[in-house]
Amino acid sequence: MDDVLVTGLGALSPLGAGTDAFWRGMHKADTAPTRVPDPLAQMDHPLMYLVPEADIPDGPEEQDGLPLGRGSRFALAAAREAVADAGLAALPGPGALPGPGERPEAKGLDPRRVAVALSTGMGDTDLHEGWWTGEAPASGRWAPPFPLASVVGGWFGAQGVNTCVSNACAASGYALSVGADLIRAGEADVVIAGGAEAYSRVALACFNRLGAIDPERCRPFAAERRGTVFGEGAAVLVLESATHARARGARTVYGRLAGAGWSCDAYHATAPEPSGEQIERAMREALREAGAGTGAGAGTGTAAESGAGSDSDSGSGGLGFVIPHGTGTELNDVVESRVLDALTPRTPLYSVKALIGHTGGAAGAFAALAASLVLHHRTLPPNVPVGERDPECAVSLPSGSAPMTGAYGLVNAYAFGGNNISLVFGEAAA
Repeated sequence: MDDVLVTGLGALSPLGAGTDAFWRGMHKADTAPTRVPDPLAQMDHPLMYLVPEADIPDGPEEQDGLPLGRGSRFALAAAREAVADAGLAALPGPGALPGPGERPEAKGLDPRRVAVALSTGMGDTDLHEGWWTGEAPASGRWAPPFPLASVVGGWFGAQGVNTCVSNACAASGYALSVGADLIRAGEADVVIAGGAEAYSRVALACFNRLGAIDPERCRPFAAERRGTVFGEGAAVLVLESATHARARGARTVYGRLAGAGWSCDAYHATAPEPSGEQIERAMREALREAGAGTGAGAGTGTAAESGAGSDSDSGSGGLGFVIPHGTGTELNDVVESRVLDALTPRTPLYSVKALIGHTGGAAGAFAALAASLVLHHRTLPPNVPVGERDPECAVSLPSGSAPMTGAYGLVNAYAFGGNNISLVFGEAAA
């Protein structure tokens, strides 16, 4: 089966515009949420990790006559960078944004073999929230709330599958897995995959009403955590078949999407299943598919059952790091910690949410972006300090930068409805 390679990366985040800004921010490890600049955000904790005002795209305001919201503009910005990074497009002039009908040069790509799989939790809800409060876009036209994939696909000219996944906070993990499946099934050569999320007054108010917002910051696995804090932005990866990448001479390969595992708790609409059985199943399936070692016999199954390899530590060929789902909510962090301690003991964690908050439908994509950068640079950045660790969360969150010793990284993303996905990214073949 052909490898699925990561050949391009793009990001717009609370750390700024571009993957370089994201990587620098990972090493600086110094962020904090701010109060949202919304006078109608009348709630206890109107806090969020926001994209800096200077980096917010100033357009396009519409596509094919339909207004675009903040989420779609974020997705376009990240997709433009990822596609250019992959060497698949000749971008317009510096700072320019594609206009309606304007497409990049695809350098010989068959548009029928290019797919788009993007995700979001709230999409362009900002437009609809504006209509509800008398702040409709200038055009006055109605627009669908989840147009991200069609917007990016229309800009690029992708004539393959264009799909928008929206199963809450696991969505972009699923979108990446769908993209890999399209390539492995022979349905696509290239997939523009990832997720985008933007500030939504409704979403933030709902989590405030649930009492699930931390009044200070996002503090996964910390003893004093009191909930999560949302973030916004977009992360996009260009996935490509190894055969296609070699044939066109792809200039950079960040790694491989080597394994994926899906599961559902089938337990509760919002709460995780306390034993962690289904999140462990997703992790094991992803590790088995990737052939990544985690330690023989770890967890509740045997090494033969897990298929996770026979490495007894995170040495060469084994698991080098985990980017957990860990949101800062009480039960979620404890359940995931217990499974990780059993299945991947002593493997260091890197918390993206402690850095940029919980980006909802884009969280899995940001974790995948971080994993790809770690594999590419072979360095695990320091975690943002979260305070004293919860004794029930026996995980390792290194406070200093360290060279990566394993060949794989595990990414977890979970969601309401019990939706779970784990992805394993591996080093690019020499």
